Amino acid sequence: MLARGLALTFLGWVLGFLWFAVALPQPAGPGQADAVVVLTGGTGRVARGLEVLRRGWAERMLVSGVDRDVKPHEFAVEYKVASAQMACCVTLGFQATDTMSNADETAAWVRSEKIGTLRVVTNDWHMRRALLELEQTLPEGVTLQADAVPTRPSLRTLFMEYHKLLARLVTRGWRG
Repeated sequence: MLARGLALTFLGWVLGFLWFAVALPQPAGPGQADAVVVLTGGTGRVARGLEVLRRGWAERMLVSGVDRDVKPHEFAVEYKVASAQMACCVTLGFQATDTMSNADETAAWVRSEKIGTLRVVTNDWHMRRALLELEQTLPEGVTLQADAVPTRPSLRTLFMEYHKLLARLVTRGWRG
């Protein structure tokens, strides 16, 4: 009986990993949201968030997890953001250092800005855990839209992220 349980657990783990690795979240197409949040840490994330802003798919953007040494002017120069757009529409968040604190920083911003729909930009392999953290932390009634930045993750990256997701599911669970 124990061997059967272990075999079923292992089979579930393998099938879960295959699903996780093969069915990575995709970029979202056109669609309106009150705001977009970019979780820093991967190539292409900020550029995608700015594209969403420039296309008018969101009116405001939070960049969560910006290094404390980055100055708003430096950010604007690096990403070619006009001063007027920085002033009205881009918030740099300096509090987050990991996915859980990204969710905390985003939740505080969502409350203060009274956001009802939020487009989430992060890498494809990171999206599921990011959404889990945000769903656990955001105020009730906030609708999330996943907008994954496609990558070519290594097997190691997928393996590590899958286990981080499993650990969060076990320790925190889905809010449903």
